[in-house]
Amino acid sequence: MSSKVISDAKEFYNILRSLQDEESNGPFAYEEDIQMLKTDGDRIPVLKMYHGNEPVFICEKAVPKINEPEDKAMKETTNCNDSNDADDDDDDEEDEHHDIADVLLTDLGPQPLTITKARQLLSWYTLSQNANVSSIDNNNPVLHPLWVRCDMADPAGTTWFGAETVCMGKRVSGVKLYSVTCKGSTVDNASLITLEQLKQEHNKRHHPSSMTIKGSARFILFGSTVVENTMIESQSSVTVDFKWSPVESVLETPPLSSTATLNIKVASGDMRSPMYEMYRELEFLQALADGLRTGETEWVEALESVSAVNLTTAFLEELRDTSKTLQDQTAKTAKNAEVKPETDILNSFLERGDLDFVEQLWVRMRRSVTSYQDIGDCLKLVMEALRYGDIKPWIHRDSSSSLSKLILQSYHQQIDHVSLTGVTPVQMLLEMGLDKMRKDYINYLIGNFSNIPLKRRITQCPLRGKLYLVKVQTLMSFLSSGEELTTLNHLGYYLSTEVDQQEQVIRLRKLHHLLEIIVTCSTFLGLTYDRLFLLTQSCLQHYKTHPYDEEYEFKLQIKPALIRHFYQKEQPVLWGAEVSSGHGSREVRTSMTLSDRPLVDHVIFESGEPNETMDADSENPALFSTTVCCSLVNFA
Repeated sequence: MSSKVISDAKEFYNILRSLQDEESNGPFAYEEDIQMLKTDGDRIPVLKMYHGNEPVFICEKAVPKINEPEDKAMKETTNCNDSNDADDDDDDEEDEHHDIADVLLTDLGPQPLTITKARQLLSWYTLSQNANVSSIDNNNPVLHPLWVRCDMADPAGTTWFGAETVCMGKRVSGVKLYSVTCKGSTVDNASLITLEQLKQEHNKRHHPSSMTIKGSARFILFGSTVVENTMIESQSSVTVDFKWSPVESVLETPPLSSTATLNIKVASGDMRSPMYEMYRELEFLQALADGLRTGETEWVEALESVSAVNLTTAFLEELRDTSKTLQDQTAKTAKNAEVKPETDILNSFLERGDLDFVEQLWVRMRRSVTSYQDIGDCLKLVMEALRYGDIKPWIHRDSSSSLSKLILQSYHQQIDHVSLTGVTPVQMLLEMGLDKMRKDYINYLIGNFSNIPLKRRITQCPLRGKLYLVKVQTLMSFLSSGEELTTLNHLGYYLSTEVDQQEQVIRLRKLHHLLEIIVTCSTFLGLTYDRLFLLTQSCLQHYKTHPYDEEYEFKLQIKPALIRHFYQKEQPVLWGAEVSSGHGSREVRTSMTLSDRPLVDHVIFESGEPNETMDADSENPALFSTTVCCSLVNFA
């Protein structure tokens, strides 16, 4: 064997090994126009089905940053400035133009290599793992799988080549070589590969004594959708993945015997969510925490037209002038809120019915304060009322804020002096909010709503391309039923006051994200209590050891029968069939996947019919076809 080939294989191996050992994922420059990076397989749709979240190497064409030539820049400058006395504004516009140009030039996305180069890289990878080649070190550690982006320049239209080692114990005994071919969209289902053709392709490569065929499909249950030719965007999505066997026909609907897994990704702050008002409350809490951390607070626009000081003054006067207890005031507030016709589900969620004095003060202040001065002035009014005995408010027994402790002292006519200067007022208000919102989350996840009058609320929610009337009373009825989603013990980590305030806010954000997930699945999907309970435990367990991440997809096993009305008459966004034979590491698979969009992002597909993807006369959706073939190469 050529010493040059051996030398190139060794060099290629050393680079991959170096990248494998590094914490950094690259990219790493190789030769003049190739870059290599390390990533998780589930970040690339085609690779996800074979490697899950395991690390893989990706080889692709390097796209260097290209600066505009000086003569071009000069020309554009001349065009933009018709006079010789250009001012600073023109210079700023020119700089902005160049910045945009750079972005346009560099934002090309991943780029493929030639088929010839891809084959060469795979041959080096394979050679470096073959212990039977005398010039290769037999003790080489096993490398991650390698995948190379291809330009479809061969007759088959190959978009990826891949290689993966096969091991017997700690020894590499062979490699699996993969090829991925793709076809542009079509609405002609008759042109799609049949199950019989897929079996023949597998049999031609592997000659197995027996084969197994499995089906898979993905449906969107909730997310961005098109309603009357208008795209309604959503950062949240709920999809369901089905797996079943055997498969009878291409694009068949998953049977009820399938295994089904929900993939749940929910972003907080969606105005369609029943939790939107609580999200805004949490955002104000976050703004206070950020202000203490950085010294600068980004004040949100006040939700009340009355000033914070006037609201607080009126609240205190109401307490002074009435003989009713604060509990009566709370009941009155709840009653008034119940009959307000303008209360909309998109902007509010049921308030707790047992807000104490500090919590009601927080509600008023967080909707009206717009400066540090506002906070200090409001708290000063409260402190004076307490000191002179003008009010005797009640508070929850387990309240832990500084203001709550001062109120307890006022019961005995002894109040510590508090200097409302510097960051002290902000810190006190933050404590009030933390205390109140902790109780809110306990109430929603553990408490019951039996004492809160429920209001029938209906909203239009875009789902699966249609408008559905969603009865949010279903959710409220569930919460009022006494069914607990968790226990105080399981919430201990999130409710702890032993950590600093910044961490307390982070943990409340995690709880809020959990509640958004539960509300979405209960309100829009109508999941049963046992599924919601399991989902709650999964989220709580995850967030104990992981950072806050709205992009994370939570998984939940579910019976297809519970959601069949969502998918049985809908088109899947992914549908696949896989033929397999062999066992363990020697299993080989041949698969085809139909999708509503390309699974490959480095190639532009051209449809045979210009308007095929939007053919209104066809009942069939436009589908892209992706086929993955595998070959097993044994090292003698």
